[in-house]
Amino acid sequence: MTFKIKKITRRDKTWVNEVISHWLADFIITRGRKVYPAELPGFYAEDETGKRVGLVTYEIIGDQCEVITLDAFEQYKGIGTALMKRVDKTARKAGCKRLWFITTNDNLAAIRFYMRRGYTLAAVHVNALEHSRKLKPSIPKIGHFGIPMRDEIEFEKLFK
Repeated sequence: MTFKIKKITRRDKTWVNEVISHWLADFIITRGRKVYPAELPGFYAEDETGKRVGLVTYEIIGDQCEVITLDAFEQYKGIGTALMKRVDKTARKAGCKRLWFITTNDNLAAIRFYMRRGYTLAAVHVNALEHSRKLKPSIPKIGHFGIPMRDEIEFEKLFK
């Protein structure tokens, strides 16, 4: 599969909200705060037919870049990897010293994805989802493979 990575524009806001709707809201909870991906910068992957096949959103605060969402609509095609490489390049160009993101303890596919790409397990925030559910009650109690969703797992890449 061949695809191009393109920058999200204001015209893409509705589409971003459609993509993230599987998280049952127009916002994400990360480390105890609400973040609205459609309001953030990001990139999408577009295949040779013009079909959008992936999305990544991120937020730069100070010298840190947090990946807020990452979606590859087809697995094992390099879409997620290409999107993460573009954010990595953008973060470095912006002078960031750290690229990081959060996933939940049930998201084994994400954990495998990030570890295979050299990201470091930086922290496990035990029972963090208990607080997150106060901000977003729609967060399920049971996740992938019947695993209870409790913890936030933080991955990072440090830049020199």
